Amino acid sequence: MIRYIVRRLVQMIPLLLGISILVFLLVHLSPGDPVRMLLGEEATEEDVERLNAIYGFDLPLHIQYFRWLSNALRGNLGDSIRQGISVTTLLSERLGATLELAVVSVIIAVALGIPLGIIAAVRRGSLVDYFSMILALVGVSTPGFWLGLMLLTHVALKVDWLPMFGRDGSIFGGLWILITQMRVDVLLEGLRHVLLPAVSIGTGMMAIVTRLTRSSMLEVLGKDYIRTAKAKGLNNQVVVLKHALRNALLPVITIIGIQFGAMLGGAVVTETVFAWPGVGRLIVNAIRQRDFPIIQGGVLMMAVVFALVNLAVDISYALVNPRIRYD
Repeated sequence: MIRYIVRRLVQMIPLLLGISILVFLLVHLSPGDPVRMLLGEEATEEDVERLNAIYGFDLPLHIQYFRWLSNALRGNLGDSIRQGISVTTLLSERLGATLELAVVSVIIAVALGIPLGIIAAVRRGSLVDYFSMILALVGVSTPGFWLGLMLLTHVALKVDWLPMFGRDGSIFGGLWILITQMRVDVLLEGLRHVLLPAVSIGTGMMAIVTRLTRSSMLEVLGKDYIRTAKAKGLNNQVVVLKHALRNALLPVITIIGIQFGAMLGGAVVTETVFAWPGVGRLIVNAIRQRDFPIIQGGVLMMAVVFALVNLAVDISYALVNPRIRYD
């Protein structure tokens, strides 16, 4: 297993290198001058040339790339053109919020989607099955931004159960305080703020997980070894949860990993609706403002996280199904 992990980590190097080259070229070859946008239309040519020299935009493109790559390998992603703050600092501040939102969304989707899918498969053709499939269809068809607005209007504004916007405290920090100081208030406050955006994102993912779990379970329940286990008189609960579920979960884990990676940078609409300070929102604002360092650093960081998530998914296969081995 260790050798497999090391091999996968080594294989990430050319992938990340290719992504960095592609993003760098797309950003620098796209129309628009970030320096002129920063200085305004009244800026003189001398001011533009001076700022270009400060940021290194006057150098040949390949030299700019190798200089940026060299700094990135040392953990220096440059400074934001607009804000003048280290990109590494900006991304590290936003990454925690993005991971927090993604993790809670996945927990909601898995906690509801997998049990619904199992019950729907075991009771195929029953009212529970029809209800689960209708619920999944509604969930996958509902736009996330519309659901977010409805949650804001009815849950946060009218009923005033949960906060409307922003992030107050960290769930991860709250867990640490709960463990070390036995205080639950910080964790609860973090959960109150993340719950609405997480439900907005997790609903669609829950629908996908439900449908995939049901179809995968139905396929596995029709296998010969399941019929053999039932013929031997094994308890139906043991057959379903121990023998069928382990094999049925493999495609479900795959889609959960893909959805988790997509949420890291693709939740910008939900982040905007709930004023959530995530990485996706930061990158989209940087694209509007032509803030090259944030775009390059943000996409590279998302690529690294996505690659690590895929590695974790592959490793989890062996944990769910012991017959899978990596040599």
